[in-house]
Amino acid sequence: MAASGNRKVIFAALAGNALIAATKLGAAAITGSSAMLSEGIHSLVDTGNQILLLLGLKRAARPADRSHPFGYGKEIYFWSFVVAILIFGVGAGVSVYEGINHLRHPEPIHNVTLNYIVLGLSFLFEGTAWLLALKEFNRAKGRLGLWSAVRRSKDPSTFVVLFEDSAAMVGILVAFFGILIGERMGWLWLDGVASLLIGGILATTAWFLAVETRGLLIGESAEPEVVAGIRRLVDATPAVEHLNEALTLHMGPDFILVNLSVDFRPGVDSTRIEESIAQLDAEIRSAFPRVRKVFVEAESWTRYRTPGGSSE
Repeated sequence: MAASGNRKVIFAALAGNALIAATKLGAAAITGSSAMLSEGIHSLVDTGNQILLLLGLKRAARPADRSHPFGYGKEIYFWSFVVAILIFGVGAGVSVYEGINHLRHPEPIHNVTLNYIVLGLSFLFEGTAWLLALKEFNRAKGRLGLWSAVRRSKDPSTFVVLFEDSAAMVGILVAFFGILIGERMGWLWLDGVASLLIGGILATTAWFLAVETRGLLIGESAEPEVVAGIRRLVDATPAVEHLNEALTLHMGPDFILVNLSVDFRPGVDSTRIEESIAQLDAEIRSAFPRVRKVFVEAESWTRYRTPGGSSE
């Protein structure tokens, strides 16, 4: 997904969640519904999350400098991880607290019709934002399946908003049916159960997002097809005898660092080695535009395999 596509989805979600949060919290204050309060807090947290994602995108776009020679691309990974923590700590935590409190001290819901209207409108608005996020995500993932695309994605902003919106829609349905069934059956405690379920949905979403962004924050290699393509280019270079190792690292969604250990053919002079390295650099960057830095280390295969060295 292009950066412009990311921002369009995030801005749409931000505007929608800000309005929905204010509406839900107002309805919760009027009706006294624990589930509605949990949903209002959920939307409020999502609003803050979108602001953090926009901040992450802005900071990640800064150019490299002396203190950060490889740029600031990993900022988006950090802020996406913060988003996961907020969903868990604030969204899930407050929802569970409210659910337990309502189970201990159940109270009737007043003006229940207002809740239904607010939840219905919220589902409509969230659904619109969700469809936009899904459209952009499908454009980015290509032919990959949903889970494969998420696991292989190096840009968390492509799936964080989608999963937030998905959790929001499920939460709205839980709140709606919790309030509806509780009212029809006279089960005052069911509103608290709905709040607990919303907390569980948020905690599960937060855990999944934290796991995915943690791997990116620590450092993940490029996609297997990119690594394989780089290997083919090295193997096709006439002056190369053997590729000892090809290491890749994502310094950001659109910044791949490549480090190659190469054994050049016997008798190849330094001038030809320099020309081969320059050719490799140009070919790799041309074939894979996200590769920004290529480092080539000339090292014999025998020396590479000696104790203390690295091995594939």
